[in-house]
Amino acid sequence: MSERIRVLVVDDSALMRKLIPRILGGDPNIEVIGTAMDGAFALKKIADLKPDVVTLDLEMPRMDGLETLRMLTRRFHLPVIVCSTHSKQGAYCTFKALALGAIDFVAKPHDAAAGHIEAIAGELIEKIKVAWRVGAHKQELPVLPEPQPVRKAGVRATLPPNRVVAIGISTGGPNALQYVLSQLPPDYPACILVVQHMPEGFTDMFARRLDECCAVDVQEARSGDLLLAGRVLVCPGTRRRGHPFRRAARERPPPLRRRPVPFRGAGIRSGGSRRNHDRHGRRRRGRTGRDQGRGRTYRGAERG
Repeated sequence: MSERIRVLVVDDSALMRKLIPRILGGDPNIEVIGTAMDGAFALKKIADLKPDVVTLDLEMPRMDGLETLRMLTRRFHLPVIVCSTHSKQGAYCTFKALALGAIDFVAKPHDAAAGHIEAIAGELIEKIKVAWRVGAHKQELPVLPEPQPVRKAGVRATLPPNRVVAIGISTGGPNALQYVLSQLPPDYPACILVVQHMPEGFTDMFARRLDECCAVDVQEARSGDLLLAGRVLVCPGTRRRGHPFRRAARERPPPLRRRPVPFRGAGIRSGGSRRNHDRHGRRRRGRTGRDQGRGRTYRGAERG
């Protein structure tokens, strides 16, 4: 990378305004050019310093993160990475921020107030670099309309899918996934399995939000869920290692760091075809195993 990425850190916590620049300073390609304690100061510093990327806390006095984001995307068209609290309310505000145009988010650890944010260093640095590439190409940042509830059919017929589509996404995924799934008709004949790089506690709300604005059924995956036509299963945040849809998998909270998309070698108990997409849009096709049971459920391949 020939030039350093200029980052402005916006957070009302004095500790975070010290620690976030410290972890970003560990990457030679990133330069923190300033900090701001709330949205009003942030807008002034953006005009003066002209950063490439902004990291934005949502819970701030005077002008909160959501209002700051509305004004920031309208006036400056800068890529924004949201730094969210790891809570239900934090998840709700985070998805609202994504709809307003934020590129992606990073959830602060539970013990962030004690200064322990090293766990998110790699994830935050990676997402800042992706956001910078978006801004470097002068792309107009997408602002999705607020999801409108979709009236679904009363009782959906439980039909087997004609194929299973696997989607693995990371940075920029929530907005892209909302757009793609909202285009599907209610009689979509395939079943979709989604692995989205997202921390524990966020995937259930993410699935509920998608379900409200999509004609297909979207839910967080549970052990024993059937693969049905018109159903989208989102992998829980606790199951991103190995084969996340394997039934009766032992659940343990994984560290937040980048992982390969875990669909390689996945086995589907179905007679149809399997179609895999990675987060870069490349498609891989393969044949599934034979139908070995009445219900069609996802099981990971026996190989590790």
